[in-house]
Amino acid sequence: MSLLLSLLHIENIALIESADISFGNGLNVLTGETGAGKSIVLDAISAIMGERVSRDLIRTGEKTALVSGVFCHLPKIPWFEEMGIYPDENGELSITRQMMADGKNICRVGGIPCTAVQLRALGRQLVNIHGQHDSQQLLDERSHLSYLDNFGGLEVKLTEFRTSYDQLMELRRAMDALVMDETERSRRIDTLQYQIQELQRAGLRTGEVEELTERRELLRNSGKLMDAVERAYLALSGDEEKLGANALLAEAERALSSVSAIANDIEAAANHLAELRYTADDMAEQVRDLRDRFEFSPDELDQVESRLDTLYRLNKKYGGTTEEMLNYLGRCREELEQIEMADDTILRLEKECHRQRKEAEKRAEQLSLARRETGKLLQEKIEEELRQLDMPKVQFRAELRPKTGEFPMDQTGMDDLQFFMSANLGESLKPIQKVASGGELARIMLALKNVLAENDLIATLIFDEVDAGISGRAAQKVAEKMGKLASCRQILCVTHLAQIAAMADLHFSVQKGERENRTHTVVTQLSTEERELELARLTGGSHVSDAILQGAKELLKQADQLKNHGHA
Repeated sequence: MSLLLSLLHIENIALIESADISFGNGLNVLTGETGAGKSIVLDAISAIMGERVSRDLIRTGEKTALVSGVFCHLPKIPWFEEMGIYPDENGELSITRQMMADGKNICRVGGIPCTAVQLRALGRQLVNIHGQHDSQQLLDERSHLSYLDNFGGLEVKLTEFRTSYDQLMELRRAMDALVMDETERSRRIDTLQYQIQELQRAGLRTGEVEELTERRELLRNSGKLMDAVERAYLALSGDEEKLGANALLAEAERALSSVSAIANDIEAAANHLAELRYTADDMAEQVRDLRDRFEFSPDELDQVESRLDTLYRLNKKYGGTTEEMLNYLGRCREELEQIEMADDTILRLEKECHRQRKEAEKRAEQLSLARRETGKLLQEKIEEELRQLDMPKVQFRAELRPKTGEFPMDQTGMDDLQFFMSANLGESLKPIQKVASGGELARIMLALKNVLAENDLIATLIFDEVDAGISGRAAQKVAEKMGKLASCRQILCVTHLAQIAAMADLHFSVQKGERENRTHTVVTQLSTEERELELARLTGGSHVSDAILQGAKELLKQADQLKNHGHA
């Protein structure tokens, strides 16, 4: 059983205040007057698929909007392994997205929060939404290759080529960076040599600025320092006129030592004085050393100031710190070496480029060969599909041609692809964008979707008014094709055509009305009788005659016969 979007719950999305829609297998059709809000349902599905949504989608006057969906019968997809989030024990997976008026979003998968980007990655593995703008992509040649590669399952070959191509481009960029004219080369060498010499002459040393700044502070206060140190030394050592602390402590020690035999406590005091004298002697030596160290030469401050000015100037030119300047010096040396060795390096890179280009061309040729084979098969299948869609005389071609120019390759390979068609017998093949009408584009896109779906694991397809520009017999053929596609896929389709609506397995009506001075959109699953009336409205407009109603009944009967015959 295929994957199924079984339930969609909507709150405060545009005109929908609240809605619960239970989708089923097969073809699920939504119909309604223009502007009733059919696209709102698809916008809600896009929201839980992680696609970008505007905050304007929130119902007027409300602060938040909520969309939740339940999927069942899920296949094993890579996203579950990557994220560590899995369906529950019943095989069901709930996805919710709450949107705030301030632009914030809260996304949850299986109750676990995730980002909108992660949700988008999951959504694209669950649902394929095909709108009217997709048909317009057929007019853009740049999209044609992706259709072909997708149909042929050529992603592996394309990835292998791109890996080789990217390596080639990296080599070319490295080589281009080394190539410069002789004038620029000489100018750059002169600049680098000057900067290297200037930095080398400076004799840069890590921590020097901090040391010089501290030394400058000492030099600026040298007078105060010398005076303080000299006074401290005089207080400890004394001079010819006055005894210092050392001499006074020694005299006190001798006085007590002379009577220490008389009393034990006097001896202890004498010993303590001896310790103090030793300490004072040590302090005197330390202060003397400080006095010697603080002997400043008269021009030292000027020298320090000059050195700091030099380092400051270099800082401004080459970096804010000594480490940054040394790093810059290293980079200059490396660049100079590269330029001086550029000729040798370029020769080496040219050889590598030549080898890598051969490798890229080999992979591109393999990809091109696979594309030519795939293109023939795609042509056959598209023409067969279009014959079933009431375009029996159509000729469709996927024309590959080699890229031109000096370097005829890009990330897509060495091929350009353009779709050609002739819709009528005797008409020559012309580019599809020049000859296809809106209705033909819609049918070609439907045929392409049907062909691609054969290799597509995505089981839920959404079609948004892809029936634009078709009617009558062509519309009937499109309806039959949609019914056939729905036999192995869940299809959700917004349509204005009674023929497609008649093929529905479940038919939902989207109607707009007013309640309490507010516009409301309501989504209702139709019964058989209600379907007859809705098909009659789609066929005859607001005036539903008995004949039109009878025609609607006949349309439903024919659709049932077609489906039963197809199933048989």
